[in-house]
Amino acid sequence: MAPVIQAFKRSPMFDTQVFLTGQHQEMVKQVMQLFQISADRDLAIMQPNQTLTDITCRSLQGLEALFREIQPQIVLVQGDTTTAFAAALAAFYQQIPIGHVEAGLRTDDLFNPYPEEANRRLISQVTQLHFAPTATAVENLKRSGVTGNIYHTGNTVIDALLSVASKNPPCHISGLDWEKYRVLLATVHRRENWGDPLQDIAQGFLRVLDKFPDTALLLPLHRNPRVREPLQALLGSHPRIFLTEPLDYTDLVGAIQRSYLLLTDSGGLQEEAPSLGKPVLVLRETTERPEAISAGTAQLVGTDPQQIVAIATELLGNQAAYTAMATAINPFGDGQAAERIRQIVESYLVQGSILEEIA
Repeated sequence: MAPVIQAFKRSPMFDTQVFLTGQHQEMVKQVMQLFQISADRDLAIMQPNQTLTDITCRSLQGLEALFREIQPQIVLVQGDTTTAFAAALAAFYQQIPIGHVEAGLRTDDLFNPYPEEANRRLISQVTQLHFAPTATAVENLKRSGVTGNIYHTGNTVIDALLSVASKNPPCHISGLDWEKYRVLLATVHRRENWGDPLQDIAQGFLRVLDKFPDTALLLPLHRNPRVREPLQALLGSHPRIFLTEPLDYTDLVGAIQRSYLLLTDSGGLQEEAPSLGKPVLVLRETTERPEAISAGTAQLVGTDPQQIVAIATELLGNQAAYTAMATAINPFGDGQAAERIRQIVESYLVQGSILEEIA
């Protein structure tokens, strides 16, 4: 959302306010500092061992009060988190128009990813302006019969990525020699991968490193103890595995630029890495970004250790296969999505009209 917030802040036509729910304060703080964004309000809902119900209820209650006080003309939410769903629902309850950034992603499996697939479908049902990142997302929305206007804008994550990557930021990891090793950058955090799938993924990582002594693994750990503790136990003693705290966004971009290959269950990295010419192995059974698979920038490998090793081996041992993925065309946008969104909202609110849907 940072490029969207910046685009609206630059316009004198809007009084733009930023509300935080308070989840993952440390991660949000560094991004806001990077993009010079300040929060107008923070609900501070984070509590130990909170459930999805806790998050939804506290977000709804906090945002209800804020929306009644501020009376916004439109509320913009991004993605498919539970807090995004709660914000959309809170706006809907007060009949405030909603703009959904990154609309139309689908796996067509309600429980995979969980709860994100349900969240984004529910947001679509109450949204007036759907900002779809790709042509496939546009078709998903049309096929589902949602109301409101649909626009193909590109993904704002590419706007953010390109602005930071243009500065070629460094990424200093203690003990990691970027010149000595081909570095595999990995991230794992999805709920559907908790438990046995996480164990399988870790075994896959170990087998790849055993097979290729010239590789190292950089794995920033999610803050959730159900993710980090098993990974620390399984991988923490390996001399070529570097477990770190979550990377600041600039460090993450620097790490992507310097890495050889990404292994991830993250949605955003499936879009960001191809923009920087890095192949992505998706550690999930489904993906809401099939465009990356179709374009050849990513492969869906699941969590089976044998499958992880087999496909990683193909890319680490076959230069032609690697080059084919690294040079595939990225389908996720040109870095101008935020400005398109601003123009559409301006037309909707200021001019009192709706632009033609962008197919």
